[in-house]
Amino acid sequence: MSDETAASVIDVVFDLKGVSVPAGYAFSLWREVVRCLPWLEQVKHAGIVPLRGSASGEDLLLSRRTKLVLRLPASLAWQAVELSGQQLNVDGSALLVGLAREKQLQPATTLHARMVESSLGEVEFLAEMTEKLQEMKIPCKLICSKRVVVKNSQRTLEGFGLVLHDLKPDASLYIQSVGLGGARGLGCGIFVRYKAITGLD
Repeated sequence: MSDETAASVIDVVFDLKGVSVPAGYAFSLWREVVRCLPWLEQVKHAGIVPLRGSASGEDLLLSRRTKLVLRLPASLAWQAVELSGQQLNVDGSALLVGLAREKQLQPATTLHARMVESSLGEVEFLAEMTEKLQEMKIPCKLICSKRVVVKNSQRTLEGFGLVLHDLKPDASLYIQSVGLGGARGLGCGIFVRYKAITGLD
């Protein structure tokens, strides 16, 4: 693990105005953000934290509290602010990006990724994640949730939700900084704070 890496990554949190986005919004959202910030596509580990909202049929309903969050190196935060004021067309849904603020990553004993990209079965996926975390020298326990499929008319992405718990502070910050797996721009492998889990073996 690298303390330097963990300390150099932050979230840039933007206010967001919009009604809803399609369930498979991730592909179009990343494309639109990169249209506004072309350099972002070349930044290692940079990504978009999955939007928070309420599922309604084929759409995700957004609320006034929904934010657009970019996770990226702190040194690039000033460039990311250029996204403020931009209007994004996410598969026909209009999103207006508002003001931005920087938010430091905070250690948490339990973290959750809504989806870690993988085409493996559940048993094989957990074995691979365990191996990767050991290689990263991150001791923790893992809980795999149900398979997640995200798709639009051109592309399909598969994986599993993943919870890491019993994390030490330095390990928690590091895994938040670098994530797991690919497709970070599509919201995969990005870990956020999660409710505490206790009494698990």
